[in-house]
Amino acid sequence: MPLFHLAILALVQGITEFLPISSSGHLVLVPVFLEIPDQGLVLDVAVHVGTLGAVVLYLWRDLWNIVAGLGRNLRGRSDPSARMAGYLIAATVPVIAAGYALNHYYPEGIRSVLVIGWATLGFGVVLMISDQIGMTLRRIEHLHMGDALFIGCAQVLALIPGTSRSGICMTAARFLGMERSDAARFSMLLSIPVILGAGGLKGYELWQQGNVALSADALVAAGMAFVAALITIALLMAWLRRATFTPFAIYRVILGAGLIGFSYGWIN
Repeated sequence: MPLFHLAILALVQGITEFLPISSSGHLVLVPVFLEIPDQGLVLDVAVHVGTLGAVVLYLWRDLWNIVAGLGRNLRGRSDPSARMAGYLIAATVPVIAAGYALNHYYPEGIRSVLVIGWATLGFGVVLMISDQIGMTLRRIEHLHMGDALFIGCAQVLALIPGTSRSGICMTAARFLGMERSDAARFSMLLSIPVILGAGGLKGYELWQQGNVALSADALVAAGMAFVAALITIALLMAWLRRATFTPFAIYRVILGAGLIGFSYGWIN
């Protein structure tokens, strides 16, 4: 794939992965509206892996505390940081199980512009509602296992393109009364096992194909997505410390309405 096309895909993924606006939905729309050949699911996952590196770098302290806490637990010392590992596992199991089933029955995924439009609009409205009525009293340290399971079950909805994995996790967290920046932080922590699982599965498929050229494309796209995602994460967290999710919800409603109109032929 030409470098220009790879750059567009990487920028779209890097910018949208951790914003509550659906990276997968935007990636599906790129070949539809920019007349770029469909990148396929392998490149989709390659740019997701690039964003994985960005979130690991940004959250390295959180990850180190979790690993250190697990180590202290193994030595017989109770540590609250270790509980976060259990919460992440519990919240990840539902989407891994549902994703495996979807990959088995629909290996090419759901790539309908109409579906993306309705999901973008509908879950944009839900995001706005949760942000308006959700209290801001709880931090990530206040999570319980039930909270993690609730967010994890909500995350399954992200298998519908246009829903936004980060968006639905932040929505669920806001309904639970989590502060906005902490909702985003937990969503980003949850992205790590999800991206690892998806990237590992599709990476194995790529290795089986033995397509060296595609492998090189995937590495380039992943690198560019890494840079874009790291910048976006920093800006998002700075924004949420002082503002709301409203601009993202409004963007989703406008984009979703436009995609629905386009699908039904109301907009040419």
